[in-house]
This record gives sequence, C-alpha cells and structure tokens, in this order.
Amino acid sequence: MLLTMTTTHQPATDLGHLLHKHPDRAQSFTTSSGIAHVFYPKATNEECTVALLLEVDPIALVRGPGSTLTQYVNDRPYAAGSLLTVALGSVFRTAMNGRSDSYPELAATPIPLVIRVPALPHRLAERLFASLGWEVTITEHGDSRFGDVTLTSTVKLSDALKHLYVLLPVLDGGKHYWVAADEVDKLLKAGDGWLSQHPDKELITTRYLARKRPLITSALERLAEVAEVEPEELDNALAEPKISLAVQRKEAVIKALKEARAKRVLDLGCGGGALLRALVNEPEFTEIHGVDVSAKALQEAARKLHLDRMGERQRERITLRQSALTYADPELAGYDAAVLMEVVEHVDPSRLPALEHSVFTVARPATVLVTTPNVEYNALFETLPEGQMRHSDHRFEWTRGEFETWADGVAERRGYTVRYVPIGPEDADRGAPTQMAVFSLGEKN
Repeated sequence: MLLTMTTTHQPATDLGHLLHKHPDRAQSFTTSSGIAHVFYPKATNEECTVALLLEVDPIALVRGPGSTLTQYVNDRPYAAGSLLTVALGSVFRTAMNGRSDSYPELAATPIPLVIRVPALPHRLAERLFASLGWEVTITEHGDSRFGDVTLTSTVKLSDALKHLYVLLPVLDGGKHYWVAADEVDKLLKAGDGWLSQHPDKELITTRYLARKRPLITSALERLAEVAEVEPEELDNALAEPKISLAVQRKEAVIKALKEARAKRVLDLGCGGGALLRALVNEPEFTEIHGVDVSAKALQEAARKLHLDRMGERQRERITLRQSALTYADPELAGYDAAVLMEVVEHVDPSRLPALEHSVFTVARPATVLVTTPNVEYNALFETLPEGQMRHSDHRFEWTRGEFETWADGVAERRGYTVRYVPIGPEDADRGAPTQMAVFSLGEKN
C-alpha cells in the first residue's frame, strides 16, 4: 500500500518537522499491519513529498487469527483501507494530534497539500472528501472498483491525517480487525471538529463502525450532543445552514411560549432532552416537565442536563416522567403550555385520536405547540432520496394542507383556536421545512 503527501509550503522541508520524520533518511516501523516505510522521494525548499509504504504479508494476512480471507491472492495487501489507517495512526500519531514542539504555529496553520493514494476504492471518494474542502481527482483502474485518487487542498496537516484515518476504511467498506466499543472513541477523536458537521456523517459512522447498530447509535448520539442537534435531523442538508433548523425550531418554540406568557411547561415526547436544555436556560420557565415513553431516552436527557451536578434551585424546576402520550395521564393537567416538538409523526395515525384526547382534553393546557416536518420541502434536501421520509421511525409526514386539516379539526373539536408558523428558510412553492401549529384555549372553554 502506498500513500504520498506533497506540499509546496516554503520551506517545504518543514513537512519533516511536522511529521517528526527527517527527510534525509528512510525509516521503517513495525506495526500490527506490517512494516511501514517512511521516505522522501523529493525534499527541496520548493517542494517536498513524503511517502508511506506499507508492506503486508499476504500469506500471514490470510492465516492470521480471526481472518475472514480465504484466498491467498486478494486485494487486501495492496488497496488502501483499514490496514493503512492503522499504519497512519501508528507512524504519524504525533502529527495527527497536531503537536509540534519545534513548529507549533506551523502545525496550527493550513498548508497546501496534495495527497495521492494509487489504489483506493473510489465510489464515494469525491462525495466524502469534497464536503471537507478537498479537490478530488480520480483515474479509474479499468473496470475495477479501485482508482488512483489525488486530493488537493490547503488544510492543517493534522486535519488531513484525521480525514484519511477515518475515510480510508469508510471508502473500503470494511476493517481487517474486530470492531468493538473502543472504535467509537477512536472515530470521535479523529472526527473532532469536522465529523459532526459532515453532511454524510451517518454514512461515515455506519461504514466506519462496520454497520454495528449499537455502536452506530452511540456514536451518532454523541455527535448530536456535540452539534446540539438530534441524530435524525437533516438540518445541515439545507443549502446554506447559517443557523441549523434544529436551533431555529427551538427558538421558534421558545418565542411562542414567551408570547403565551407560559411559566409551567410540558415537553411531551422530550426524547434525549434537546428542548429541555434550551428551556432550562430561560429563567421565566419556572417549572419544566419532560415526558417520554422511553426510559432510556429519559436517562439520556438526565445525563445531558447534568441533573446530578445541577444546583438545588435549578434542579427543583425540572421533572422527568415516563408516560405514553396516547394514554390519559391526569398528572399532566394544569400546565400553562405543552410542546410536541417533532413528535406526532412518530405516532401511528390510528393512535392520533388517543393523543388528541390525552393532550387537549385531559392535560388541556392553555397553549399547545405542535411542530412537524413539511413533506413538500423534502425534495430540497440533497441528501434525502426521493420518496424517503426524514427518519426511519416516522409513520407519516404531512403536507401543509394535511397538517392544517388535522390541526383545524383538533381545534374545532377541543375548543381551541389555532394559527400556523413556518420555521426555517421558506421556498416560494414548497414552504418551510418545519411547520408549527400554535393552539390557544378558547374563552368559551
């Protein structure tokens, strides 16, 4: 396996200082993947190229413990993937961490880099690297899935190494070793600063973690916490998400609650606590009650709220309760307002009348806020396949007309008035990505 990195930053031989590998001599390192050789085919003040050549014994690879390879002749010792990633992490670990005692300022400075990988599965290469600012050039090797891939950008060396560390095995689609829980930590460490914002973070996470669902869920939840968005949201797929849709949604909900002068608020279907965390930061909400049917979600909400470390006065404002929204719960009556933020679409249509009864008749707050996706807007999400819902757990997604028909009916049946608020950038033909109904209890009731 071969990988080269070239810079024209001057003096270009400073690349040796950043990598902690001297240009004047070749070095060899024993890694778990084989013998890694580092040498410099060119080293001048104007241009410097470092090469990482990994020698893997194909016979030992087939005979190795836990190997799933059955043929002595295969592409594993030659095509870039997890074997090369292990070598990168071992040989260039200090550079990947962004540390340079002698040139700290240069380590923190973007420099021009050209990275070439002569044998790399290339189907997703442009899609994944271009989103990180790389110019991607691919020369295909006949009809094979491999290509000669060249990446060009001006970027910090540490960031470039982290991109390679994560994406090489992602492009290959597999790993040569058993993927366990510690791989989540490796992914998040190497993805720090860029993965949570990548439009294909779910695809990257899924392939990096060998499609192991519990690990994927854990990683996406932690990435969502970093980005302060829910894992299922497609907010960053908007053309220019200067402010994410998740943030705009929470801001719209809080604004509506303040306009209603609500003090005691129910967050129905609170999940992992995305809205709860925003409500806690607003002192006018004196009592905040999060409700969800999932005990695991409530545990996650408690963790993200740091309830165990919260001051006594702050802690007294918050209650978490396990309860199903489709069952009448008299304990939820008497609140000023209730919020169902991205909740109704997770309920089977046949259960919506039960939800309507429990919220609008039994709990019966003065104000009810309901937000839900506008399915008409889905066509504008570049990463969402045509006809697919925004999340696999959605039972339906309404058009604006369908949402208003349902909400108008609820208001008429339960004695509320209702108005509609678009959330997010509005398209002239398709409306906004999120639609919100604001229900107010009528005077006659």
